[in-house]
Amino acid sequence: MLLRAYRFSDKLGVVLIKLLVALTDATLGGLLALRRIAVWLVSPVVALTGRLFQGAARGGVSAAQGAMARRTAQREIDKTIVEDPLRRQNRLLSGLVLITLLALVSIVLWATNPARQPLNIPVVSNVSGAPDPAVETPLVTQSGVIVALPTPVPTATPLPEALQVRGTIAYTAHENGQSDIFALPIGSRTPVRLTDDAADDRDPSWSPDGRRLAFASNRDGNWELYIEDFPNEVVTRMTFDLAFQARPTWSPDGLFIAYESYIGNNLDIWIVRVDGTQPPLQVPGMSPAPDFAPAWSPNGRRIAFVSWRDGNQDIYLFNLDDQSVANLTNTPLRNEDYPAWSPNGDLLAFSALDEGIEKVFVQPVDQPGAPAQVVAGGRSPAWSPDGGSIAYTTDSLASASAQLIAAPYTDAGLITTILPVPLGAIGATWTSAPLPQAVVQARSGQRPLVDTLFVESEEPLNADPSYRLRPLNGVEAPYAALSERVNDSFNALRERALQEVGWDFLGTLQDAFWDINRLPEPGEERRNWLMTGRAFAFNRNAIVGFPAPVEIVREDIGVETYWRVFVRVADEAQNGQLGEPMRRMPWDFLAREQRDVQAYDEGGRLRAEMPSGYYIDLTELALDYGWLRMPAGSEWRANVNAVNYWMFYKPDGLTWFAAMREIYGEGALINFAPTATPTQVGLTAATLTALPPAAPSATAEEGG
Repeated sequence: MLLRAYRFSDKLGVVLIKLLVALTDATLGGLLALRRIAVWLVSPVVALTGRLFQGAARGGVSAAQGAMARRTAQREIDKTIVEDPLRRQNRLLSGLVLITLLALVSIVLWATNPARQPLNIPVVSNVSGAPDPAVETPLVTQSGVIVALPTPVPTATPLPEALQVRGTIAYTAHENGQSDIFALPIGSRTPVRLTDDAADDRDPSWSPDGRRLAFASNRDGNWELYIEDFPNEVVTRMTFDLAFQARPTWSPDGLFIAYESYIGNNLDIWIVRVDGTQPPLQVPGMSPAPDFAPAWSPNGRRIAFVSWRDGNQDIYLFNLDDQSVANLTNTPLRNEDYPAWSPNGDLLAFSALDEGIEKVFVQPVDQPGAPAQVVAGGRSPAWSPDGGSIAYTTDSLASASAQLIAAPYTDAGLITTILPVPLGAIGATWTSAPLPQAVVQARSGQRPLVDTLFVESEEPLNADPSYRLRPLNGVEAPYAALSERVNDSFNALRERALQEVGWDFLGTLQDAFWDINRLPEPGEERRNWLMTGRAFAFNRNAIVGFPAPVEIVREDIGVETYWRVFVRVADEAQNGQLGEPMRRMPWDFLAREQRDVQAYDEGGRLRAEMPSGYYIDLTELALDYGWLRMPAGSEWRANVNAVNYWMFYKPDGLTWFAAMREIYGEGALINFAPTATPTQVGLTAATLTALPPAAPSATAEEGG
């Protein structure tokens, strides 16, 4: 456009210059002709005037006769003088050029007059069709009023290479204690909430044509499978029993769904017809160990799934033709999950925690045991419809958020952030079909049904310290109190755990607050968060029993060792009404006391069998209310007091010392200054007002 405009302006300038030259020549020629005409006209007048002055005295008769004689002579001259035809033609051409130039100037002025311009207001729309706010620019109307209008976008920003295939990505996000399914049309920055039931919805899976979405939900009291038909906006329930069902995956013809189901205390892979004409069928070749997370191959003849049948969490391939099962990954030191087939069926993507980092891998399916290729750091991969990119999620613990990422796989390109998502978002699935516009318009902007899970009631003091401790009513603990800045969140967490587990697990604590004078046991931190009134510890002996009330899963993240706590639901709810079966093998701390040298050196080992029954993830539940798990101490393998699986704390961005200053005066913390000499300093009167009578801690009584 710029080149064309330049050429047009150049030609127009040449034409105008030539017109000006011609006009100048014509003007000079006209002036010369006018000069000659003026001479012809003035000369007789001058001569006549002179004669009049000379013969003024001769009388009126002589003057009249002289004038008549001169007129007769002039007529004779006019008969003999003939004007040059070339000069007459030049005058005519000059006049025409001048008229043309004036007309051209008038047209330009008329065309560029802002008073006659129409108010052509551009509107940039988002994916929902609603006007999208843009940078405002001023416009002067005919009345002189300045109106702010959106700045028009001349061309759309091209999508990155990893997103050129477009389509729609669905994923599960966990917000305010509730899991829901969202969808993002590629090219948009606004996700659409697909499910808004008060119960949890998760595990989305697009049908091959992208018109239906299968998912798992506990909206009817226990976890079942559902299918939503988006063109008709109809939700159909697919399974009907008290067993646990989740993780659906479509057959390539769209006639069947494979899924995981917990029946007879065993988690296995099952298949059901979408039209409901046949009862569910268990896939042959399942084992007594957990088999879960199925993924149907594009050719329809194989199903990838995760299993513990060989003592660790590997990915296996079930062949529908000969009903054989083969271990694809075979990695004793790595636990894989979330298998996803490439569109051509040659590759399988999956994720695993490897060397303290969650990573996305890709492995050829026809080469069992071959080394897997690391694609990126993240989890829960999903292939693009053309197989050129892989979408996955990655967490940022520093900002307590996550990113939905797309990375090119077949061609070189840049890793692209698709969308910021809540921490822990998972289960992405990508279809080439666009999300129906009616769905986008109807469901955009929907908010969570629960805006907040708790409200902290604080009454800061106009003194030092600023806050007090508050008792935990109904909680059994040596010092059943927490800072008034976190006690409401704990009470809300306790109530939620009671609903989810079926019994008051947090009603009895080993510790809720430590006196500042308490000396730690070997392995315990001197600057312990239990002293801040912002931490609690459940009974560490809850891991003992048959079955044990609590199971602990080890997670090595970065250079730290963390623990994920699973609490067994009440016996009367062990029918699928609460919780779900475990997929992660717990850590056996008691093995170090069973003459197992390796287990003793390692602080324990994985359990040999998966515990049966239903559990809730207390670690995830606590995080909803702001309570973080405490990492293990550096010597946890040798000292049980440093394991810390029993501790949760709520720093809210504070350092340990800043948290202490909220409930202690400056003088009370002199022991913890870098150069201070340790002394015994008690609580101030302000902090003791809400405390029950002092008592020794349970840990001190039991000797650790």
